[in-house]
Amino acid sequence: MRTLLTKLTAALPPGTVAVAGGTVVLGAASYVHLGVAGHSLSEAGYANVSVLWTIVMSIGIGVFFPMEQELTRIVSARVVLGQGAAPVLRRAALLTAGILGVTLLLLGLGTRPIADLLFHGDRGLVAALGGAFTGMAVCYLTRGVLAGLGRFGAYGTQLAVDGGLRIVLAFGCAVSGLQSALAFSLILAVAPIVATLVTLPALLRAVGPGEPIAWRDVCNGLGLLVCATLLSQVVVNAAVMSTKLLAPADSALIASLMSATVLARVPLFVFGSLQASLLSGLTAAFTAGDRVAFWAMLRRIGMVVGALGLLGGVPATLLGPWLIEVLFGIEEPVLGSLDFFLLSAGTVAYMFAMVLGQALMVFKRHNLQLLCWVLGTAVLAGITLVPGDVDVRVIVAYALGSLATVLAMLAALRLSFPGAAAAATEGAGQGADTGSLGVGAVGR
Repeated sequence: MRTLLTKLTAALPPGTVAVAGGTVVLGAASYVHLGVAGHSLSEAGYANVSVLWTIVMSIGIGVFFPMEQELTRIVSARVVLGQGAAPVLRRAALLTAGILGVTLLLLGLGTRPIADLLFHGDRGLVAALGGAFTGMAVCYLTRGVLAGLGRFGAYGTQLAVDGGLRIVLAFGCAVSGLQSALAFSLILAVAPIVATLVTLPALLRAVGPGEPIAWRDVCNGLGLLVCATLLSQVVVNAAVMSTKLLAPADSALIASLMSATVLARVPLFVFGSLQASLLSGLTAAFTAGDRVAFWAMLRRIGMVVGALGLLGGVPATLLGPWLIEVLFGIEEPVLGSLDFFLLSAGTVAYMFAMVLGQALMVFKRHNLQLLCWVLGTAVLAGITLVPGDVDVRVIVAYALGSLATVLAMLAALRLSFPGAAAAATEGAGQGADTGSLGVGAVGR
């Protein structure tokens, strides 16, 4: 067993183990938060919390997670070139504040229709949604710089504090007898902000002075990446939101589907510990011109993703209907083992798409990454809109939409690699041979 664990650890990008502990806590917190809410709230109240959680984990991630990814890529390249990250942090903080301001303004202007459409008229949940977006903005900003600097200990600490607070606050609401969807929703705002403040001193000590960075270097590709990430979140979260729109009165189906989706996405929570270190490692290898290390890392992660899919998918398929009843208090589950199998298969395909998308990012092929997610979203929308049972449509749409994205990205990598290799060899005189992935493409 020890040998197997050693081999598995060796296959992971540097920094993964340091992040894994925090990711486990944060992933567990999602189950505890939703599980405690399911046992404490009415069916309608839990449905409201489920919808808000889905919005935060889809639109919130889609808008703010790209900042973490771009910062990881930019800062990793600067570290290889011996440049400090303080100028990048300052520009990124201003840009994040602007994006957050626009997001909160839109929420404020649309408070009433948003509340009526999604939260049974509860405007307090719209305010909680804005708080959750604020928490995501500050945590993704700091995590991007930490990952780029290789400070994965602080990165993992932020994840662990965030998750730990969610667990403590969820149980606190239950013990206090709070049967309020608003109270459980505000947890998503409080926990990430406190976690960011805890790790902020470590971040400020780590960033060092460096050459100024132009706005275009921070913003180039960010818009495309935001669009691609939003579409990726549409694919992974559309099942619950589509059901809310197609069958708004079926609270039992919405609650069951939310709980089933969370269970089927267990591997995705574990995969989260790979993303920051993977992008940092791929960027560092590309910038240093180490082509062999770049492709070896990509292949190893592909094998790890496949293993995660099996380890998570088999138990979910066999035990899913029983688990959502026990863990989330769903009295009459309306989903069966086939539904869990399709949800698990979609999750595996989605993880492969995320890995391939990061490779396209390192090659600066943000446009191709976006096109692949557009195709996957189109497949998902087409299947969702065909006649039939709502639950069957949304689950099959998730699986096939994710698969279509993977196939498109494989084709995009094959088509773009010659161009990427040519771009990589620019600046080969700076230490990379003509057959390597060059420093120039990322370092400029």
